[in-house]
Amino acid sequence: MTDLSIRTLAGALSLALACGVAGAQTGSASNLKPGDHIAAVVNQDVVAASEVSQRFERLRAEARQRGDTGADPDALRKQALEALIEDRVIVTYARENGSRVDEPELDRVVGNVATQNKLTLEQLRERLKAEGMDYKRFRDNLRDQMMTERVREREVQGRIRITDGEIDKYLEDKRKQNAGGVQLNLAQILVPVAEGAAESVVAERRARAEAALKRIQGGEEFAKVAREVSEDGNKARGGEIGLRPADRLPDVFVDFVRDLKSGETAPTLLRSGAGFHVLKLVQRRDGSEAATLVTQTHARHVLLRPSPQLPAEVAANRLMEFKRAIEAGRSTFEQVARENSEDGSAEGGGDLGWVSPGGFVPEFEEAMNALPLGGISNPVPSRFGLHLIKVEERREVEVDPKQLREQARNALREQKYEDAYQDWVRDLRARAFVELREWQ
Repeated sequence: MTDLSIRTLAGALSLALACGVAGAQTGSASNLKPGDHIAAVVNQDVVAASEVSQRFERLRAEARQRGDTGADPDALRKQALEALIEDRVIVTYARENGSRVDEPELDRVVGNVATQNKLTLEQLRERLKAEGMDYKRFRDNLRDQMMTERVREREVQGRIRITDGEIDKYLEDKRKQNAGGVQLNLAQILVPVAEGAAESVVAERRARAEAALKRIQGGEEFAKVAREVSEDGNKARGGEIGLRPADRLPDVFVDFVRDLKSGETAPTLLRSGAGFHVLKLVQRRDGSEAATLVTQTHARHVLLRPSPQLPAEVAANRLMEFKRAIEAGRSTFEQVARENSEDGSAEGGGDLGWVSPGGFVPEFEEAMNALPLGGISNPVPSRFGLHLIKVEERREVEVDPKQLREQARNALREQKYEDAYQDWVRDLRARAFVELREWQ
């Protein structure tokens, strides 16, 4: 099992060749193609005019996708150049100050690229040649990526300082949030009804749901009936949604089970826009209990790293194709992760192990927490790329004060990460040698 925490996620590399991904291209003037020009010199590196044009087109396409048709081309071109300069500043710093990547380690990474794309090393060389990339340059780009990821985490994390006072305040704020807060674990049997369905269809669907409720009232286990009747993503787990704060559940669900005791099933059906529901209150937990317990999640993910050759929208579309294939039964999440995920969890089918709150970056954790058991997310962006997430299990565990403080420290680090990263980049940019060239 691979526990892909924040630190491990940071080491994820853009290694796939699918859609032509070959990593960020860096190099010297000798790498310029005939007819190309130097747009900028950055330390010992250069930015080619062709790269600026490619980045400009990508930014313009993203603007169109957002509905911003009035974006200033000159401003976008300047933004593209500055982004490439920033990339070069970081890469050149990593080359001088990053941890060394030895040849055997690089060989293993290259081998993983070939394996993930179902290629032999010789076929990989041929594929690169067909895409116009020299094999040595490809290896150098991978080396740069590895060094950059490592030095970024080392330098940025080293800038973040968390005081005991900040931890105390964070925990006190959490205690206030939990005070009086209720968490519910519900199970449901869903018999869906399509919008605008004919009355005869609605009647048939209602009868199916009422029959399920009568079976439970007659003594059958809720989980057994859910697995046989329910038509939602939790049916394999007996319909159980998992413990969640009441304010993260539909209000209509919370109101419907308000008078139930833990273990009781609602005596009537709930009709919603989705269809007919049979609801059971598995567990109710108040704020005082929540103070000493945390919900750990066992999840899997597939990670794709956008690049100039794999724009974010293309990566998102690929992940949606993976999701549809999994839900249609044409593949499994584990198989998709082994064949496509661009991080160290791929070998284990994307398995991230059991993780406590604060163990992942906030955007990943927020999307994961919103999923039911067995649920699969839509593409989730984070600073490491785009993720497809699946929740396997959840459990409640007792935590001691030391663990709570460590979780608070991790959460505070994540809150401060982006500002610390931007400060670091600004410092590097200020110290770097940058010469702009006339090339348009």
